[in-house]
Amino acid sequence: MTLAVLAQFDPNHLVETGDVFAEDVVFHYYNPQLPDLHGDYVGRDGIQAFFEKLAQLTGHAFEVNLVSATAVGDELVVIHRKQGMIVEDRRIAIDVVVVWRFVDGLISEVWDIPSLHAVQVLDE
Repeated sequence: MTLAVLAQFDPNHLVETGDVFAEDVVFHYYNPQLPDLHGDYVGRDGIQAFFEKLAQLTGHAFEVNLVSATAVGDELVVIHRKQGMIVEDRRIAIDVVVVWRFVDGLISEVWDIPSLHAVQVLDE
């Protein structure tokens, strides 16, 4: 169930797919490569603001490539993804783990955890 709900979410089409989030969802974000984004984003509007700001900071070059997704019971999903973006005119890729918590069939909390010491510069 949780993986099916998560599969409906598309950060590029948040207005159309944002109903997978609880009204009071909290998205926790920390990434030293993007310090302007640090913080907690609350509610569907907060999630939308996060992705809009991310698009601006990365020149709309943000890409997500799923490596694996594992449901942990009925409440948690752990995703490993390779995330590509442009930061300070460098195209980079990093491994990221995202933990999604589900309550009553909706995403209620998200932790975005990037690898901090294994950033891959793609075009130097």
